[in-house]
Amino acid sequence: MLGGPEFSDVTDFYDQHPINEAQILDAVRARGVSLCAVTEADLQEFDQDHYGGIAALDALAEAAGIKRHHHALDICSGMGGPARYLAHKIGCRLTGIDLTESRVRSATSLSVLSNLDHLVDFHHGNALDLPFPDDHFDVVIAQEAWAHIPNKAGLIAEAVRVAKRGGVIAFTDIVSIGTLDAKTATRLFDGMRFSEIASRATYCALLEAAGCVVEQCQPLDAEWIKILQERHAMYRSLRAPTVAKFGEQGYRRYDAAYAFFVSLYEQGVLGGVRLVARNSISKSLRD
Repeated sequence: MLGGPEFSDVTDFYDQHPINEAQILDAVRARGVSLCAVTEADLQEFDQDHYGGIAALDALAEAAGIKRHHHALDICSGMGGPARYLAHKIGCRLTGIDLTESRVRSATSLSVLSNLDHLVDFHHGNALDLPFPDDHFDVVIAQEAWAHIPNKAGLIAEAVRVAKRGGVIAFTDIVSIGTLDAKTATRLFDGMRFSEIASRATYCALLEAAGCVVEQCQPLDAEWIKILQERHAMYRSLRAPTVAKFGEQGYRRYDAAYAFFVSLYEQGVLGGVRLVARNSISKSLRD
């Protein structure tokens, strides 16, 4: 398995996620849209598997300064919704990479369906060993996915490596803001497959150590509490298709895990961050 057995739990988690290609297409059809005429606008309400939907993506893209002539990399691109949205709205090129092969296939399929495959492409790969050359992308983005990835120093180093000098690394992620004891960390891994949750200070220090200048470190704690409560309600509204696809036990397991996850935000143990940093190191300086 790509990335080794330590990553298998993450791929299993997303192989059984309530938001999936079948659910997205069912939702589009329910709106009366023919799958022969699907556009990005038809998909965007259903394929943005991150906190805050397209408004949050607009904020991230603005903070990163993404322009039409840019080529951006989305690390942990999932179903490809953010890549398609940015390509459609801005006209830039997007490349996505994700550890879960089924989501790479779905991201590719949905991009072909919405006629955006000329601007977006997706790769099956490991964020800790990116299959791209140094100094390649104008912007590197991610949304609420890096908590799944161990070795944050290695992750940041890879993101910086593939970014051009002067390029931007911009991401949002789940962070610890209170005491995250071993029991809680284990329960988060068992339920949500979060293998390492960093603090805002840790992310800033790692970016600076990798040769970046941190331009923005925006807490998102308060707004994410409401968003997560609403997402939990949305997942519960998908009970019938989730049970049909993954069984009652699968639904109950995910529901319990998500309820615990949301409670940690309500208790002030977990929070969120939007980080924007600029790469100041060229390839020659890295060698």
